[in-house]
Amino acid sequence: MTRSTGRSKQRVLGGLLLSVVGLATLTGCGRVEFDGEAAHGLIEEQCSLGPRFPGSPGHAGMRDWLVAEVSRHTDTVSVQRFEVGGSMGVIELTNVIASFRVSERRRVLLGAHWDTRAVAEHDPDPANRETPILGANDGASGVAVLLELARLMSEREPSVGVDLVFFDGEDGGDEGGLGEWCIGSTYYAAHLGDYCPEYAVVIDMIGDCDLSIPIEPNSWAACPLEVDRVWAAAERAEAGSFTRSPGTALYDDHAPLIRAGIPSVLVIDFDYPYWHTLEDTPDKCCPESLAEIGRMLVELIY
Repeated sequence: MTRSTGRSKQRVLGGLLLSVVGLATLTGCGRVEFDGEAAHGLIEEQCSLGPRFPGSPGHAGMRDWLVAEVSRHTDTVSVQRFEVGGSMGVIELTNVIASFRVSERRRVLLGAHWDTRAVAEHDPDPANRETPILGANDGASGVAVLLELARLMSEREPSVGVDLVFFDGEDGGDEGGLGEWCIGSTYYAAHLGDYCPEYAVVIDMIGDCDLSIPIEPNSWAACPLEVDRVWAAAERAEAGSFTRSPGTALYDDHAPLIRAGIPSVLVIDFDYPYWHTLEDTPDKCCPESLAEIGRMLVELIY
């Protein structure tokens, strides 16, 4: 993702982390617990595949791993394969879609990107800046939370239909422009057919140990009611990293969805010192942070 202006990301104020790993969320049918430790393990599994930028061996391995992993939790899994041309030549990308309660007309889309950055252009060592990153937080954290949520939904149906969409090709652009960012979500938004969820929530970079989630201004401008719905769910789930202050306006996978008419909210912590460096590794992510995001989503969909 990039700033809406096309310039590099800037940090927003951090906040206190007030969560407890695995705190249960109450529903009318009992307790639905999100396991932050399990989600962190899923980050480690993704990073064990190496960098996962399009065209790399890790990218192909991650695609196959992701399809197999989500297929453990639902038999309704589809893939969108497509080719795009750009600075890296012609590359094949794949969006992965997993659905729960497929007969339910009321639907919610939850999204995250699964690719990683091909260069570490913000690494403090100039010698590292052409090296691909592992993307533990920028990529793997959102996928990990959605996969753990998939496990929960396979054990207890949510109150609405839910579609998990794992977008490819989010992180390939150049700073200073929007050209090659969010390719997978752009393709997905252009091929919706008659699919029309009530709203979407995109999670990105939500594993930071010092988690702080302000309101992303483009989400607020496009769909303030849905932003309030998400933040209210976070407050009910006692996810203390969510603040009602404005953050940085970003171009992320929510933007193509908004343009396609889907009210879409971006949940992101932009204050991450290891962004696009070789230090974006699993040890920089904490189970407590993943659990906060997971509890918010559980509160939202149950």
